[in-house]
Amino acid sequence: MKTVPTSQLERLRGQIRKAGLRCTTARVAVLGHLIEARGPKTHAEVSDDLADRGFDRATIYRNLTELTEAGLVSRVELGDHVWRFELKRGDAKGKHGKDHPHFLCTSCGEVSCLDDVNVAISPKRSSGIRAVTEVLLKGQCGKCG
Repeated sequence: MKTVPTSQLERLRGQIRKAGLRCTTARVAVLGHLIEARGPKTHAEVSDDLADRGFDRATIYRNLTELTEAGLVSRVELGDHVWRFELKRGDAKGKHGKDHPHFLCTSCGEVSCLDDVNVAISPKRSSGIRAVTEVLLKGQCGKCG
């Protein structure tokens, strides 16, 4: 795992405090790990990646849940009954919560954020759908296809 620069650590600590949470070593580690991630990570992946720092699985799960409830992290389920967590991305004004689609490789299972892709879904009024909150695209990634 890469070392997070001091300025970024201070920003993380500020975000955690602003969200109304105590700034603990575990919360900073989890948030820092999600910043470096290329896509949503499962609890198991985050736990395995941070195991060498001395955090147990229960601590990681509790912190993922608390960061999600505080609005700093998003939790997504991609049809396989496994929750994945990711840092809420900012929009042009620096606000958290920008929605974006995800891509799931049907061969290797890798999940990627598609931050640079816009997907527009306009349901007909007769469909009864008011809003679409998540979009998942499936196919083969560049490594597999």
